[in-house]
Amino acid sequence: MNRYRRTATTVSFINYHFVFCSRYRRIFLIPKLEERFKQITRDVCAENGIDILAMECHIDHVHLFLSALPQISIPEIMNLIKGRTSYIIRNEFPQVRFMPSLWTRSYFVSTAGNVSAETIRWYVETQKTRSQKGDEYHAYSKT
Repeated sequence: MNRYRRTATTVSFINYHFVFCSRYRRIFLIPKLEERFKQITRDVCAENGIDILAMECHIDHVHLFLSALPQISIPEIMNLIKGRTSYIIRNEFPQVRFMPSLWTRSYFVSTAGNVSAETIRWYVETQKTRSQKGDEYHAYSKT
């Protein structure tokens, strides 16, 4: 869960907490639909290099805790998951076929990591004072 992800050109630690609701807060995530939603979401995430850290559904909304590479944007993640789940579920389950879409266009997203905002702020603000202590690095980088 707390691991850095590596590609040929990046090292990252990006976790997102998403919450999104059914359109008009309709109650439709009954157990059979919920399980299908989860399977489709697992497939979409696996195809796009997104790790699911946690996933839970309620009758009218979904919580996802995901780890993604920086090459994939937040709106792209939501578009992939909402689009594919809506399309497949509406084709497979006649009881929701009448809905023009399953999900609202809106969503909540928050980042989460293993370093607090205060730690990052301190690191950035003290960059110059910490860098001056490492004169051997500066001497090497100027040559």
